[in-house]
Amino acid sequence: MTKQELINQIKQKKSFLCIGLDTDITKIPQYLLKEEDPIFEFNKQIIDATKDLCVAYKPNTAFYESLGAKGWESLEKTIDYIPKDIFTIADAKRGDIGNTSKMYAKAFLETLNFDSVTVAPYMGNDSVEPFLEIKDKWVILLALTSNKGADDFQFFDNGNEKLFERVLKQSKQWGDDENLMYVVGATRPEMFAEIRSIVPDSFLLVPGVGAQGGSLSEVCKYGMNKDCGLLVNSSRGIIYAGNDENFAAAARNSALQIQKEMAILLEEFLK
Repeated sequence: MTKQELINQIKQKKSFLCIGLDTDITKIPQYLLKEEDPIFEFNKQIIDATKDLCVAYKPNTAFYESLGAKGWESLEKTIDYIPKDIFTIADAKRGDIGNTSKMYAKAFLETLNFDSVTVAPYMGNDSVEPFLEIKDKWVILLALTSNKGADDFQFFDNGNEKLFERVLKQSKQWGDDENLMYVVGATRPEMFAEIRSIVPDSFLLVPGVGAQGGSLSEVCKYGMNKDCGLLVNSSRGIIYAGNDENFAAAARNSALQIQKEMAILLEEFLK
């Protein structure tokens, strides 16, 4: 999916919602366990209930890999089921020496045919380049994350710049805003203005709204650009909004509340 196609979806749906399909077999409604593939059946119903309200889906691959071959099969069926006009993110956080990254890139961007994959930048340019070499696909680089442990390394300051700032500046030499996005956690909204001064035109994938306490309005105030430039993720707050036979309707209601707020914020900030 191109950047313009993603922007068009945001304008059409009045939404920049990304739904995280972090599907845990121990948390889905028990009645689904009788299905041949409970994980896929859960995802299918979530997608059917929310596909008109979001512009992206983000399966966290750990939830599928933990189940072995059967989980991988559920992931394949899920990505095939998602409508082609919705942006897909493999939340895999890969990144290794070049020949290994090349295989990771092939796995997620070609074999599974995701639109994008999250990548860790710690090993530098040659670990990221193989992902960027695949045409019409995206790298979503970890920049400033929402977890407590982010303070351990990401704010290290050499006197000139913090480590996350170095990641942003250096990576601009590897790709551009047509194939490179960044993960920036919603729990640090005060940092968005600084980040926008470095990558003004790039899309930001923003976890941490909802269950982790991030504020959607604060994220938009400091992080939205002329194209919106945000994909705000919600996982648990949507997919586990209900735990019985009406779980999909509950998920839709939760997603709808966020989409309505997003529509107001888009009108406010993109006048």
